[in-house]
Amino acid sequence: MDTLTALWSRVTQISAPLTVPLLVGSLVVGILLVLLPGTWHTVRHAVTVVHEGGHGLAAVVSGRRLSGIRLHSDTSGLTVSKGPRTGPGMVLTLLAGYTAPALAALGAAWMLSRGYSAGLLWALLVVLALMLIQIRNWFGLWVILVGAALVAAVTFFATPQWQLVFGHVVTVVLALGALRASIELQASRRRSRGGQSDADQLARLTRVPGLVWVFVFVVVALGCAIADAWMLVPQGLLTQP
Repeated sequence: MDTLTALWSRVTQISAPLTVPLLVGSLVVGILLVLLPGTWHTVRHAVTVVHEGGHGLAAVVSGRRLSGIRLHSDTSGLTVSKGPRTGPGMVLTLLAGYTAPALAALGAAWMLSRGYSAGLLWALLVVLALMLIQIRNWFGLWVILVGAALVAAVTFFATPQWQLVFGHVVTVVLALGALRASIELQASRRRSRGGQSDADQLARLTRVPGLVWVFVFVVVALGCAIADAWMLVPQGLLTQP
C-alpha cells in the first residue's frame, strides 16, 4: 500500500513552471525537429505511433476486434482490425488516425500547463506498453522499445524541470507533426494512385471527397496547435511588446 501511495504521489506531483529561456528553448527544439528534413523523418515515427494507436483505440471503442499494428521504416504504419467493412465503426476508426496526434498533443498541453509533467510521462509509458502488445513486426517492436526506453530514462532519472522540458518538446513534435503529416497527405495522395490513404477510404465509405477529409485533418491539427500554444505559452509573454 505504501508503494502504491508513493507511486501515485510521484505520478501526480506538480512541477514548477519553466523559466522563459527553458520554455522558449524547448518549443524551438520541438519546432526544429519537425521542420528540418533530417530530424523530421526520425520524429515522424513518434507521430506514426500515435496515429496507429488512434486507429487501434477507435477500433476497440467502436466494437471492432484489433488484430495488430505494424510500423515501417518509411514512417508509414498499418493497423488491422476485424469487423464490418462499412458503417460508423469503420468511419470512426479511419478518422481517428490523423486526428490522434493532434488530440494527444492537446491533452499533453493541458497536463503540462498544470505542471503534470510526471503524469504525462507515465501516460506515455502506459500507451507504449499497450502498443507493444499489438505490434506485429520487428521494426515496429524496435520503435516502441526505443521510445519506451527514452521515456523511461526521463521518467526515472531526469529532474522535474527537465521532465517538463521533455514534455514540451514531445507535445510540440506531436502538434506540429500532426499538422505537417496532414498537409503532406495530399501530396502523397497525388503520387499514389492506389487510393488506400485514410482520406481515400473515408471518401469511399461516406461519398465525401477525399480532399474534404484532408481539409478536416488539417483544420483539426491547426486548431489543436493553436490551443496548445495558448496553454503552453504564458499569456503575459504573448502580450509583451
